[in-house]
Amino acid sequence: MAFIRALRAGCAVLAITASAAWAEMPVLKAAVQTSGTVAWELDVIEHNGLDAANGFDLEVMDVAAGPAGQIAFQGGEADVIVSDWLWVARQRASGQDIVFIPYSKAVGAMMVPADSAVQTLTDLKGGKIGIAGGPVDKSWLILRAYAEKEYGIDLAAETEQVFGAPPLIFKTALQGELDGAINFWHFVAKMEAAGMRPLITVDAAAQALGLDPETPLLGYVVKGEMLREHPELVEGLAKASRAAKDILATSDAEWVRIRGRMNADNDEQFKALVEGFRAGIPAPGPVDEAAAGRMLELMARLGGAELMGDVSELPQGVFVQPGS
Repeated sequence: MAFIRALRAGCAVLAITASAAWAEMPVLKAAVQTSGTVAWELDVIEHNGLDAANGFDLEVMDVAAGPAGQIAFQGGEADVIVSDWLWVARQRASGQDIVFIPYSKAVGAMMVPADSAVQTLTDLKGGKIGIAGGPVDKSWLILRAYAEKEYGIDLAAETEQVFGAPPLIFKTALQGELDGAINFWHFVAKMEAAGMRPLITVDAAAQALGLDPETPLLGYVVKGEMLREHPELVEGLAKASRAAKDILATSDAEWVRIRGRMNADNDEQFKALVEGFRAGIPAPGPVDEAAAGRMLELMARLGGAELMGDVSELPQGVFVQPGS
């Protein structure tokens, strides 16, 4: 009996210790669209316990869109969001102490109907182009710069543009109402699965402009204060993200598990989304800041103040690559 009482007492102490350790684990609140592609990676982190294994408890907050996440982050309601580094550079230049951890290098393409006679961007003259986003959408600006350099044409002047949300551009393109369409990578994957073909990818256009297609556009954004005061949390987030990517890069079973999150209407779309995500996984290691600086200069020239404010060169401290 004495042994049993001692065993029970020992178990109780272990339970209390475990509960205390869990209670002390810091919570990282991530404000993202749970219907978006980043939610796939966050699901893998939570399901596989990669947050706890790296010293934090991930809490995902659903927001309606990217700007809503930015508001929650800037207002202190969230610790982490996903955004592009150009936004981070603009905010940092204006005095906001925020930093960028690479997440994805996936970008879109100019898509045309499978039976279209269009073979180059010059063939789109007089046509109608659908663009996911607004006039300063980054893919649109890169393709405009490429058309100017390669063919000496101004796509903005030579075509009619229709701007809209990604699902709308996706739908109108599949209905044959557009001569060309620029969309985010996951919609591009679905468009290709539905029979459309890429006229030119943003990667290829960027490379022709002397930019580095390996530069990750999207990343996790955290406050500089967290990086200074709790560097282990920032490193933990980066490690959990990389571990999730390693799983998604190699495990077909994990993709089957999260398929319900992916809004794939058929096997072709599912396969295209998996391949697109895997292709967008950035290599480990630091970002080439010289290449990023060239991209920022191009965006500032074409997007102007509406996109980049007064920023014309890369501010120091934008990119963080823990462990590199």
